[in-house]
Amino acid sequence: MKNIAYCALICFLVLSIMGFMLDKDSMAGDYIIAPADVLEISIWGEEELARQLVVCPDGNVSFPLVGNLTVAGKTTTEVKALLEKKIRTFIPEASATVIVSQLGSLQYYVIGKVERPGMFNVSKTLSVLQALAMAGGLSTFAKEDGINIIRYHEDKTVRLPFNYNEVKKGENLQQNILLERGDVVLVP
Repeated sequence: MKNIAYCALICFLVLSIMGFMLDKDSMAGDYIIAPADVLEISIWGEEELARQLVVCPDGNVSFPLVGNLTVAGKTTTEVKALLEKKIRTFIPEASATVIVSQLGSLQYYVIGKVERPGMFNVSKTLSVLQALAMAGGLSTFAKEDGINIIRYHEDKTVRLPFNYNEVKKGENLQQNILLERGDVVLVP
């Protein structure tokens, strides 16, 4: 019982610290846009074109002057470049800003030796440690130094190691990555 209370306290402290360190900018470059995400799009100097758009189930948004843009599966940087290319027909030297202001649904899985394994839907990015906390924490016999994040990128699978022991001690915090849609946290 003492160990469970100790682990819960450590989880709370680490989650508090990590929550403070994470912000919207940490996901800006690599986040892949998906249906139901909300984008804020604006063109510098063209206030009347500023829009807040929900990505449709088909992965498109409709923007004035250019029509439908396929944005799902792209980063904000890629959407910015695509939009600027298309809108420069009408506004030479246009400079666009594309921000993901709200995630539609980020689905990930935590399986193995956790208290509540399963699929989780959240509306913001989470770190591995936060995902483990949502799954009720590690069970008694979990192998804390053998956790892996399984990530599917295009046609390949990537395995990312996560050592719970190190992270709870404040070491190798770079392992506590932000989860992406579809990630699987595997706790042996």
